[in-house]
Amino acid sequence: MSNRFKEAFARGKAEGRALFNGYVTAGYPTPEDTVPILLAMQAGGCDAIELGVPFTDPLADGATVQHANQVALEHGMTLAGVFELLREARDQGLTIPVVLMGYYNPILARGLERACAEAAAAGADGWIVVDLPPDEAGEFVAACRANGLSMVPLLAPTTSEERVAEVAAVADSWIYCVSVTGTTGGKTVVPEQLPKMLEMVRRHTDLPLAVGFGISSRAHVEAVGKLADAVIIGSAIISAIDAADGDNRAQSVREFVENVTGH
Repeated sequence: MSNRFKEAFARGKAEGRALFNGYVTAGYPTPEDTVPILLAMQAGGCDAIELGVPFTDPLADGATVQHANQVALEHGMTLAGVFELLREARDQGLTIPVVLMGYYNPILARGLERACAEAAAAGADGWIVVDLPPDEAGEFVAACRANGLSMVPLLAPTTSEERVAEVAAVADSWIYCVSVTGTTGGKTVVPEQLPKMLEMVRRHTDLPLAVGFGISSRAHVEAVGKLADAVIIGSAIISAIDAADGDNRAQSVREFVENVTGH
């Protein structure tokens, strides 16, 4: 289990607030932008970062993140490149937890133990693997735990209560609760069923619950933060990058994070 995540959630609980997690794709819009953007996210008020590992077929992501993946791949970004960028960010002062978010194929291709060992050495705290069902993840979970990493499973609004219990049993740090059906960057309203969904999940775990997908504004962050232990924004951060000129991308991200967190 990641100590950084454990400490972050304990701090949020002590302060009586939900954490704010921000997502960006490694290597977007260029590999040179990634480290400054990560540091800007921390400076702006992110409690944790989800660092996207570019993949050719990011099936859970909407157009904004899909485009970011494609551009990063065109720049030659690889899993090894993601590790190097994270290592550089840690060397430059990034201290908040970082979970690597992506798909199983690049991890499998590199080798589960090797990928987890390299991730830990680079300063990662865990993985979110969108297309790896927890009941098929035994070997990967073992490799994570052997290297002090958390495997963060996802739950959807359509997940049955029986399945929730199975997924919760795999988690050791926190659980990612997808607020809406569909892809990232889609609907931008807090769904009415969210409180009921979180209540059901909490019947099966005492771990913190983070909510993402379709969250894009301070109002969303405040509303979801009353229900969950952490709130996640991804596509809107990438849009803030896109809206800035080349010299101000990191500053644009910092200002966006400051705005949605009230930091």
